[in-house]
Amino acid sequence: MKDARRIVVKVGSSSLTTAAGGLDADRVDALVDVLAKHQDKEIVLVSSGAIAAGLAPLGLPKRPRDLARQQAAASVGQGLLVARYTASFARYGRRVGQVLLTSDDTSRRAHYRNAYRTLDQLLAMGAVPIVNENDTVATDEIRFGDNDRLAALVAHLVRADLLILLSDVDGLYDGDPATPGTSRIAEVRRPEDLAGVSIGSAGKAGVGTGGMVTKVEAARIAAAAGIPVVLTSAVHAADALAGSSTGTHFLRTGRRSADRLLWLAHASTPRGALVLDDGAVRAVVERRSSLLPAGIASVDGEFSAGDPVELRDGEGHAVARGLVNFDAREIPRLMGRSTRDLARELGPAYEREVVHRDDLVLLHP
Repeated sequence: MKDARRIVVKVGSSSLTTAAGGLDADRVDALVDVLAKHQDKEIVLVSSGAIAAGLAPLGLPKRPRDLARQQAAASVGQGLLVARYTASFARYGRRVGQVLLTSDDTSRRAHYRNAYRTLDQLLAMGAVPIVNENDTVATDEIRFGDNDRLAALVAHLVRADLLILLSDVDGLYDGDPATPGTSRIAEVRRPEDLAGVSIGSAGKAGVGTGGMVTKVEAARIAAAAGIPVVLTSAVHAADALAGSSTGTHFLRTGRRSADRLLWLAHASTPRGALVLDDGAVRAVVERRSSLLPAGIASVDGEFSAGDPVELRDGEGHAVARGLVNFDAREIPRLMGRSTRDLARELGPAYEREVVHRDDLVLLHP
């Protein structure tokens, strides 16, 4: 961890805001004081707090449940959040760049490359990317759901050496940290190490969407993609960046996977489903083949070409997820037929896979 050069740091709403919901300038400055001192490292900051920052200016006593008011709060709060970071980093002569993402921006091939190029160029020019979900326009269908998972996926996107998840708790505990007798788990080598551990949900502040559950899941995603993770509190951010022993350290459990496939598996929301016959299930799961029209038994849902869809077996179990090449209304006339026959009848555009293997990820490999 001491040798990590490119680091993604995620900070939650509760570490940046007051109890009333507004931004706490002192907390933001304290975090920036730590980050800005590491000139030898490339840091990407995934920051929550946009919706929380917009609550007080809009007269909202707490985080609203309805999407429209969440988007309104994000619209107001995002500007305040970035303005605060801009002013704070300026004390050290550092520039920041705002990058707002939705899952739709990153599961598609061209959009994914654009996101990577933007972040990589910002880092090359010495700026600090401030990444957040685009809460102003994100709907339930295209949102990540929490910035912990977004941070894990951004760490994979920018090829980070380390992911640091900052919270209001100094690590993962084997029970409720407020209960006497519980202890901090210093290291997690594999998912089985957490068997039987009770993991809490969102905190009492009510300004965030996550909690320890989302942080552990984010740590698992990153570790499985070959990125070590440190989970600790914001007050121990300096120790985490310095590679000192702090919080809970999640060791790598896998290797780096193909870029977009991680996003497809963990950040996309299926718009529909294709039910496969037994032969197609074997081809997709065992031989890692593309899905051809001949193997489709039925279609479920309304979707367009390029949308993520589930691939299900005959019993309705999702076995894979992929980006479909045809609209839902087109597929019924393609089902059960060979691509050669389809090309002869409908034209060369139909001599192709319904889901190409490069745009497909197994859900339970």
